[in-house]
Amino acid sequence: MPKIIHYRNKCIGCNSCVEHAPSFWNINKHDGKSDLHGAKNKNGVFVTEITMLDLEKNKKAAKDCPVRIIKVEE
Repeated sequence: MPKIIHYRNKCIGCNSCVEHAPSFWNINKHDGKSDLHGAKNKNGVFVTEITMLDLEKNKKAAKDCPVRIIKVEE
């Protein structure tokens, strides 16, 4: 099953991930960084599994991230 890996501490809050996949991402009102919905925090790295149906939009979010802190593994 594909998964998203998000290195949140390096996020600059550009919002591109939210634009591509708003059902997975939102900007945190407290610190302005993106949050990955339903992700488990593993030492500051957030990981969640996704379905094949959600793969492409999250790949676009990863590709457009200017600081390259989103990884999608198939």
